[in-house]
Amino acid sequence: MNLTVKIALAGIVASIGFGPVSSFAQDASCTCTTPYQASANSIGSIGRANGDVMVSQAAGYGPAKAGNALDFGSRIVVGAKGAASVNVGGCSLDVPANSSLDISRVENNICLKVVGSEQTAGAVSSEHTGQIPPGGNNQSNTPLFIFGGMAGAAGILAATQDDGDGNGGVSR
Repeated sequence: MNLTVKIALAGIVASIGFGPVSSFAQDASCTCTTPYQASANSIGSIGRANGDVMVSQAAGYGPAKAGNALDFGSRIVVGAKGAASVNVGGCSLDVPANSSLDISRVENNICLKVVGSEQTAGAVSSEHTGQIPPGGNNQSNTPLFIFGGMAGAAGILAATQDDGDGNGGVSR
C-alpha cells in the first residue's frame, strides 16, 4: 500500500473515532436555544419544582428545589405528579408532568430540549442514574466496536508497512 492510501485510511479511522460527540447524537432539535456566554457560574437555575421532580447531580439524581444550579449535561425529570420551570439564558421553560428536560451545548449555544412522556421512562434508566441494572448487562457495545475497528486498522497499517528494503512488507 502506498503512503497516500495509508494516510487516507488513518484519517478516516481517526475522524470516526475522535469526531465530535454531536455527530453521534440522534436528535439535536432544541425546544429553546439561547447564546452561551462563558461564565464561571452556572448557566441557569430551576425556577420552581412542585411535586415529583428530580435533577441530575454529581452522585446521580436528587430532589429538585427552586434555585438549584443548572449546567451543561443537567437533566430534570418530572414525574406524573410534578411540574417544574427553568431559567437558562434567554429561555424560560415549563417542564410538564411525565417529561424531562436536557441541557446541552450545540456549537456556541445552549440547547434546552423537553422530552415528552413517551421517552421519559427511557431517560431515567439505570444507565443514567448510575444504578446497577437488575438481572444482566444492558450496556452498549458501541465503544468496544469503535476501539476494535481502530485497533484492526492500526494492525493492518503495521502489517503492510514497507520498511524500504525492497522485500515488501515486514523485515526478516
